[in-house]
Amino acid sequence: MKAAAGHTGRSASAIRLTLARADEAGAAAVAALRVAAARDLTARHGHGHWSGEPSERGVLADARRGQLWVARRGRGVAATFLLATRKPWAIDPAYFTAVARPLYLLNMAVRPDWQRQGVGRRCLDRAVEIARGWPADAIRLDAYDAAAGAGEFYARCGFREVGRVAYRGVPLIYYELLL
Repeated sequence: MKAAAGHTGRSASAIRLTLARADEAGAAAVAALRVAAARDLTARHGHGHWSGEPSERGVLADARRGQLWVARRGRGVAATFLLATRKPWAIDPAYFTAVARPLYLLNMAVRPDWQRQGVGRRCLDRAVEIARGWPADAIRLDAYDAAAGAGEFYARCGFREVGRVAYRGVPLIYYELLL
């Protein structure tokens, strides 16, 4: 079988990652990773809501909002995600299973040259471990309802689609994983 474009043939188990909470000193690296991911999506899918380039200030705001995590390979940031208890603006809870303690997975990004190699799945596995220990009853998220969206990835990782909406003109798919 031929490797996908950008795939080097490394297996997820062969990639050495360290997942840890981000600190303020890592905000610039997280912002740079998110910018690289946004630019890659824009180059592949054209300009869209995914084209916004986050700043270091925005990353620091995320760190105050919830738990900001980074996956590192050596000293470089390979991926990032945020877990928060506060509902983000684009989530309508009416679409989700009623639970007492939902967590929201936000701003997940994988460095473009490390995508399709298991890094994102390892981040989601860690997010589930964290959520179970939080404790939380579910993880909720949204994905763009477009080719640039990661909905198929979340579905392959066990998340269930619970609705499709256009929030402030942005087409979204809602996903949840009950714990």
